[in-house]
Amino acid sequence: MLTAIAIDDEPVALQVIKSHAAKIPFINLKACYTNAFEAIDLLRNEKIDLLFLDIKMPDISGIDFLQSIPVKPMVIFTTAYSEHALQSFELDAIDYLLKPFSLSRFLKACNKANEQYSLRNANATSNNETIFIKSGAEQVRVSINDILYVESNGNYVQFVLPGKKITSRLTMNEATMLLPGSLFIRIHRSYIAAKKHITKIEKNNVLVNKEELPIGANYVNDVMSIVK
Repeated sequence: MLTAIAIDDEPVALQVIKSHAAKIPFINLKACYTNAFEAIDLLRNEKIDLLFLDIKMPDISGIDFLQSIPVKPMVIFTTAYSEHALQSFELDAIDYLLKPFSLSRFLKACNKANEQYSLRNANATSNNETIFIKSGAEQVRVSINDILYVESNGNYVQFVLPGKKITSRLTMNEATMLLPGSLFIRIHRSYIAAKKHITKIEKNNVLVNKEELPIGANYVNDVMSIVK
């Protein structure tokens, strides 16, 4: 079951989320907040799997609030405005729900979150030091320690290892779920880097195996947390 909270400055919008969530058996909506700052203590002290988050709020935007959270839960943005959709997906949002949204559309977003949660848990409980990467018709076994970084390339991603690259038809979100979060970090919408292979962090890039990789503006705080 996914433990969730909802943040929206409109009580009516929170009531819709509460009503929809009550009908989905794998969602446990633990709390609702009209003030984002009131949710900070809960997010810091308890394990929250999923956050339903409004974007346009009076004191702080949902996007700025999400970027301020050190340990980020999965997030589904709920908003009446469409202009922030691209930025929300750059922040690895599970989905972007435009108000008013139906129960079926809400369920579709929750199903996506549940799939990623299941995949994340499977990776977390695995003691394997290798993963299988589907490349074409083959499943290629790769040592996790050998992966330097992952790069998005159109509809594919490339797993970059010393001396070779493995191309797989995955999204960056799927690649993120495949790799242990304790060992890898998203540094840009198009790059995931192995923490152990980062040898230098500069203002706008990191150095991985003598390759300069860019740091996206939305990922600066996450990257800098490595050295704290």
